[in-house]
Amino acid sequence: MKLRQSAADPETPGRARPSGFALFWATPLGLWQLVFFLGPLLFLIALSFWSVRNYRLMPDMTLANWTRIFNTGYFWDGYLRSLWYSAVAAAVASILAFPLAYTLAFKISDRARLFGAGLLITPFFTSYLVRAYTWRTMLGAGGIVNDVLGFVGLGPYAMINAYFGTLVGYLTLVLPLVALLQLLSLAFIDRRLIEAAHNLGCGRLRTVFSVVIPSARVGLILGAAFAFVLCFGDFVSPQILGGSNPPTVSLLIIDQVRAGSHWPRASVIALVMIVSLVVVVSAAMAFAYRRPGR
Repeated sequence: MKLRQSAADPETPGRARPSGFALFWATPLGLWQLVFFLGPLLFLIALSFWSVRNYRLMPDMTLANWTRIFNTGYFWDGYLRSLWYSAVAAAVASILAFPLAYTLAFKISDRARLFGAGLLITPFFTSYLVRAYTWRTMLGAGGIVNDVLGFVGLGPYAMINAYFGTLVGYLTLVLPLVALLQLLSLAFIDRRLIEAAHNLGCGRLRTVFSVVIPSARVGLILGAAFAFVLCFGDFVSPQILGGSNPPTVSLLIIDQVRAGSHWPRASVIALVMIVSLVVVVSAAMAFAYRRPGR
């Protein structure tokens, strides 16, 4: 009887019914997802089963593209290399960004913090491609970096057309974003937890590892996950700064299109990338939002 009364009571918490007002505001997002994500994704899946005859795409239903890609060691080498490159870049970006985000969150005034956050946003006003070409000029054999190293008796070092150049490009792309995500997470930490740790005799370094990092875990993990996603799909740095050799999985897509306009095989590689990123992001979010003790 109580259950019936509770279900009939409009103020009783339960399953919320979508209102027209909420549907109105959610419609643009739904349309965007439908037009710019779900539609292209479905076409990409269909395209992976098409065939190419005389450099022309032909609608088909063949698994030849999937078997060809999955049986090619060249693809798996590029795929595993991309996973490793992206994981290293995400780890390095997270480690380098944390001291900066920590300083902005706890060690400076509100006005200086706002100015610092603005400086982190500024790189996004310029083209990533232009920044990559700038790094190529600076890190080259006759670039300013080798000139400075030569002035103190070091080098010259081969920094481009190698993984070091690719890593520099990756960090140019993701480091400001990772620092911003870490800053947002650190700024919302309850300061009373830090004061309590200090009052209980906890040193500064131990407070960081025992209180600050666990409290900002979600932002730190999501920042690293975003860095991994951006690096995994990036082709600018591997091509311009890494010299395209050895290739990453994003460069394999370009190779498939250039060599015979084989869009179906490129679609297979792209779908493998999407599935990989979904798995990585899902695992990162599950780890970030898992309850303590589990």
